[in-house]
Amino acid sequence: MSQDPQSLEELLDQIGEAASEQGQVSMDAILESVGRRSFGPILLLAGIITLAPIVGDLPGMPTIMGILVLLTAGQLLFQREYFWLPSWMLNRAVGQDGLRKALDWMRPPARFLDRWTRPRLRMFAQGTGFYAIAAVCVLIAFGMPVMEVVPFSANGAGAALLAFGLSLIARDGLLALVAFVVTGLTAGAVAYTLL
Repeated sequence: MSQDPQSLEELLDQIGEAASEQGQVSMDAILESVGRRSFGPILLLAGIITLAPIVGDLPGMPTIMGILVLLTAGQLLFQREYFWLPSWMLNRAVGQDGLRKALDWMRPPARFLDRWTRPRLRMFAQGTGFYAIAAVCVLIAFGMPVMEVVPFSANGAGAALLAFGLSLIARDGLLALVAFVVTGLTAGAVAYTLL
């Protein structure tokens, strides 16, 4: 199994290794490549998939990412060390070409974000802050099916998940605070649109 990624660019590299397979790339192969025991990489993965063009635009993909986040965050709140996921989710696959295009599209933003993240305000990304992030991610996950019908709102959720995941990997509490704000703004935009 691969070592846990220490940056967004490392995560993309590890997903790229899974994408070296021919044809379809399963969620199981992607999760094995990034580490199935770590919450930060799973959040990063869910954020990337939700934000990425081609892959994230597939009907139902935000909902599937919401279920992934709900299952992992929920199990984390119950202090499980290994995340169980259903086989129907693990067997879900995307085309190798589409995944590679999405990864190529994400590389410049990944390099930019990696330059700005570093350990700071750690209390918001460790200890109690870590569990607060997990609880907020459960709320995001519950909202993702609704976001499929509100234009661009899933992008806000994807950005929040990506920022939360990166904040956990880099121990960057400032980024976690930004993710909390993005979550609040996205929730407000969804509520305004639906009401």
